[in-house]
Formats: sequence, C-alpha cells, structure tokens
Amino acid sequence: SLNLALNAYIEIFEERALREAKESDIRRDQGKSFGVLDGVPIAIKDNMLLAGELATAGSHILHGHIAARDATVCAKLKSQGAVFLGRTNMDEFAMGSSTEHSYYGPTKNPHDIERVPGGSSGGSAVAVAANFCAGALGTDTGGSIRQPASFCGIVGLKPTYGRVSRSGIIAMASSLDQVGPMTKNVEDAAILFSAISGSDDLDQTTVQAKAFHPAWKKDLHGVRIGLPRVAWGDGMSEDVRRALNTAIEKLKILGAEIVEVDLPYADEALAVYYVLMPCEVSANLSRFDGMRFGRREPGLDLNQTYIRSRSEGFGVEARRRILLGTFALSRGYYDAYYVQAKKVQTLIRRGYEMAFQNVDALLTPTTPTSAFKIGEKISDPLSMYLEDIFTVGVNVAGLPAVSIPVQDIVGMPIGMQFIGKHFDEAGILSIARVYEESERIYGSY
Repeated sequence: SLNLALNAYIEIFEERALREAKESDIRRDQGKSFGVLDGVPIAIKDNMLLAGELATAGSHILHGHIAARDATVCAKLKSQGAVFLGRTNMDEFAMGSSTEHSYYGPTKNPHDIERVPGGSSGGSAVAVAANFCAGALGTDTGGSIRQPASFCGIVGLKPTYGRVSRSGIIAMASSLDQVGPMTKNVEDAAILFSAISGSDDLDQTTVQAKAFHPAWKKDLHGVRIGLPRVAWGDGMSEDVRRALNTAIEKLKILGAEIVEVDLPYADEALAVYYVLMPCEVSANLSRFDGMRFGRREPGLDLNQTYIRSRSEGFGVEARRRILLGTFALSRGYYDAYYVQAKKVQTLIRRGYEMAFQNVDALLTPTTPTSAFKIGEKISDPLSMYLEDIFTVGVNVAGLPAVSIPVQDIVGMPIGMQFIGKHFDEAGILSIARVYEESERIYGSY
C-alpha cells in the first residue's frame, strides 16, 4: 500500500478504528453525536500514550511497551468521539529534523519519495499530506510540528507552552515540548487545537488561560506584521526567499502593514536550544534503563545490564544527545553551559517582548530550504541542527507559532511561519486563514 511506501504509520489500529467508527455512526443515528470531532479519523504520534496500545517513541529501547493509560490529549479526543487510526513514525524520542532517526526506518515525503518529510513529527505530517487521516497530533520541541508541516505542505500549530497538557507524552525536553495539531487547513487546526487545549491537574505546567475561541478576520487591515531583520540574512535558499517575498506582497494587498523589526539575541537561540535540550534529554531518558519497561539486554551484573540495554536500545542520535547533555550538566561544566544558557534564554524572551511592542505577529520562513534528499544530512549533525534555525526561538521563548504552506516555485512545499504573543493562537491563526483563503481564490499551493 501507499503507507508501506511512505512509512507514515508504524501501526494502524484497524480493529479499534472500525469499532470507534461504528460507535460514532450509532451516536449520529440516535442524535447523540459528541460534536464536530465525532467520527473524525485522527492519527497520533508514537510518543503519545493510548491505553492498551503500543507506544515506543520510535525507539528500540521501548520495544513492546504498552500504554497503561491515555495521554490527556488522547483522552480529550476520545471523549469527543474521534477515531484513532494509528500511531505515526517519528525520529527516536523526537530527536531529529528528518524522521530518519527512527527504529522503524525513515518516512518519505509524499511529494517526492527521495526526500525527507521533516521531523520529528514526520509520520504525522505525511499522514495528513497523503490523506491518510483528517488530522494528526505532533509534538514540537524545537520545530518538530512546524518543520515537517513546511516540508509536506500542510498546516502545523505549535501552541504556547502550557496551553496543552503534556501528561502522557513520552518526554524529550520537558520545558520545551508542546503538543499541537497538524491539518490540511487553518480552520481544522483551530478545531483540533480547541479540542486538546486547556489546563490539566496532571501537568502542573499547564495554565489557566481563557478558553480558545477563533476570531476569524475578513482581511488584514489594521494588522501589523513584523519581519525580524535577523531572519532574512544568509542561509536561506533563493527558492524560499522568492516564495516568502511573494507571500509578503500578498499580505500587503490583503491590508497588512509590514514593518521590519529588531529581534535581540535571536542568533543565540539555536545555541541555547542545543544546550538546554540535550540537558533535559539526559535527565528524561535516564529512566529508560531496561529495568521497569521496554527492552532489556542482560549482562553479568546490574551495571553491565544498564550499559548494554541503553547502548543497544538507543540509536545514534539519541546517544549523541544524551552524552552532550550529560557532559553539559557534569561538574565543572554546569555553570559554563546550562546556567549560562538559562540566562541567555531570559534575554531571548525579553527580545521577543521588545519585538512585539509595535506588531501583532512576526513572520519568518519556517525552514531555510525546502525538503532535502534522504541521507543528505544524516551524517552531518550540525547541518541537520541548522534546519531548526527559524523554529527553535519560539520554543525557547514559549511562544505560539503556526506554519502554513505558500505557493511553491520548485515543485516542493515551502512554509511561512507566523509567531504570536503568548496565548495569542487566535491572532496568528486568523492571519494565517486570511492568507490561506486568498490563496484558494487567487492561486493554489
């Protein structure tokens, strides 16, 4: 099948999906539908717990692990009648920008199977783009929803940190992870976001924010959009630059005022991210030791069992980030790396606050290039990490951002990112939808 060729799903919940679909049909026949999501087929990333189903985070070390409970986001979707189609492929423990770092093999871009779909939520992005589901959930730690959304030509929303519960999500970096929707269009993203957002007693980092309600606009008159000067320098491909410049001109026609803004410390965001994230990875993944759950490789003693289980259970990229984080947290280096990164993180957050003083949203490319070839960057970690240059700052600052497709020039999708103030998902989604509607009328992507 097409899924075998693209490797979007690790597992399809065939019996479960058919049962849930029939239950939804019965509710509709009886006039007892749960609402707009009742009967809608949804895919979930393999790091989300669904009681009774396997959940492995794309890793060999969790081979055979069956979830004992539902992640809060899954419980919310279940309560609204959504149909769970299956679990999607991902970079191991969400560590990657290409979905090549999966125990289950790479996922392929449906627009060109020789290219990557982006990562780490590549399986979810492909499932949506290839019409394998109506929508999917992904997680975004440094761009893992938005970057694959850009590469696959779909919409991906990374909510404000704390807007969606992380309970029941296999953690990568707890202060950066956030669950969000991946859909065909902006309105569907708003519907799915509304379904999963809200505070949760099981996640103390969630906040008591006002319930999300979309506020759709007819045009962009009165909207000020900032272009961070730092995002338009070297490193961006000419194809992306041309596509974004064309999109900016369309935004002006739609009534938006486009202004250049300074974004202090934006250049430091990537470095800060690649210190903080491995440190949290080192701490979070220490629990995977072959003892309580997952794969165990017996040794002559307890220490050797730990070493063998972790060495053989984790892939190359996971081991690399664990080692980087452990080093940065070690005695003599903690102050120089982790503490310093936390200080600069505060400066980055203040930089965004300054940038937002006179604008409603910021606009950048989602990625510096369109999708690259499978295998092109897998042996060059630094080159792969640079794919996150436009996305990581949002996670470091805890802000919301949405990636939407713009008209491609070279046959591969290109993404445009709107970044909003804290808890202003409604604002950036409304801007995105006005642009999206104009594309439907005047051109297609």
